Amino acid sequence: MTRVAGIDCGTNSIRLLVADLHPETGELVELDRRMTIVRLGQGVDRTGRLAPEALERTFAACREYAGIIEELGAERLRFVATSASRDAENRQDFVDGVVEILGVEPEVITGDQEAAFSFTGATGELHGDDRRLVVDIGGGSTEFVVGNTHVEAARSVDIGCVRLTERHVRHDPPTAEEVAAIRADVRAALDLAAGTVPIDTAETLVGLAGSVTTVAAIALGLPEYDSEKVHHARISAEQVAEVTERLLASTHDERAAIPVIHPGRVDVIIAGALVLREIVERVGAREVVVSEHDILDGIALSVA
Repeated sequence: MTRVAGIDCGTNSIRLLVADLHPETGELVELDRRMTIVRLGQGVDRTGRLAPEALERTFAACREYAGIIEELGAERLRFVATSASRDAENRQDFVDGVVEILGVEPEVITGDQEAAFSFTGATGELHGDDRRLVVDIGGGSTEFVVGNTHVEAARSVDIGCVRLTERHVRHDPPTAEEVAAIRADVRAALDLAAGTVPIDTAETLVGLAGSVTTVAAIALGLPEYDSEKVHHARISAEQVAEVTERLLASTHDERAAIPVIHPGRVDVIIAGALVLREIVERVGAREVVVSEHDILDGIALSVA
């Protein structure tokens, strides 16, 4: 067994997984998994640059993670950065800071690479020969991947809960016009994705990342977030619609009072739920299989 660490730094959050990896079977034995909301992508859609305060929040989390990695004795570390750092003019400032703190250079991967990591992490525990559409709804982008044991087609499009919120939402709750603008962006992005990925042909829809897991936790009526109950939960299309409508009618304070919503997602969960609902309706899925395992697991597995 090799002790490995993987870090996934996205638009809204940075996450760490430390695990023991069997190099031949690919089995991961999880030792520590954690997430910190840093909002690295704050304002990137508007300015094209990473904000100084966003960089400092991210570097503070990196310092915390460096201590955990050292304490657990991980032999190898892979740091992957996604949408926000892909888009930013000053991404070298981000790279230099990560190298100084963690000693490794963050790999600013393409959307297609991100999609492949997500697919590997999400489907490792799923069995059967059904064709799967894996959807990873992030802060800045959403990845669509179709396949079964391997990736057949993948596409990343620039619709994420942070990007759409910053682009369109000015009221709380959002107005009908703001909701319509979000939906129009999502539908246009779905058309774009469908040009590369046959999103209508999959038999199983698998949903990943914080927007999906939060919607699932609300649908399940959990009194507090429980990853074991969320992992591999099956949420019907009707439940997705019901939760989205509930969120659309809620104020910031009302959303903050829902115990399963992380404080860092309160302002962006409406856009995330809308993305999920539009996908479910577009592909005609009866349900979403929710996975807690995602790009982070794919990153850790790739260390082998």
